[in-house]
Amino acid sequence: MDREKLIEEAAKAKQFAYVPYSGFHVGAALLCSDGSIVTGCNIENSAYGPTNCAERTAVFKAVSEGKRSFEAIAVISDREEYVSPCGVCRQVLAEFCGPELVVLMCGRDQTYRETTLGELLPFSFSL
Repeated sequence: MDREKLIEEAAKAKQFAYVPYSGFHVGAALLCSDGSIVTGCNIENSAYGPTNCAERTAVFKAVSEGKRSFEAIAVISDREEYVSPCGVCRQVLAEFCGPELVVLMCGRDQTYRETTLGELLPFSFSL
């Protein structure tokens, strides 16, 4: 897996974030098992509830294109600190990915901390 390429794709996706309320730009890049990369950005709404995170945008795009097997996700923002998926995104990732999914949590300079979904969400809900 080319971690740097995945992070670069997440950084490119971040540029398309629609964040007029928070100003918090986030990009995500999801590596599919077939080698393709699906990206997403966060998209806000004045009602807040319909706001969608970058990670979920990437997952929903991938699933809507028939992809169901994933290896890794990179998440990046404009913050210096590493950014991690929120609780809702962790649960959505758990729906479509196993606990071994590699999660690259990035700072704006593209340095990253690597973990797994299982470490971020050890007791995910599933049917």
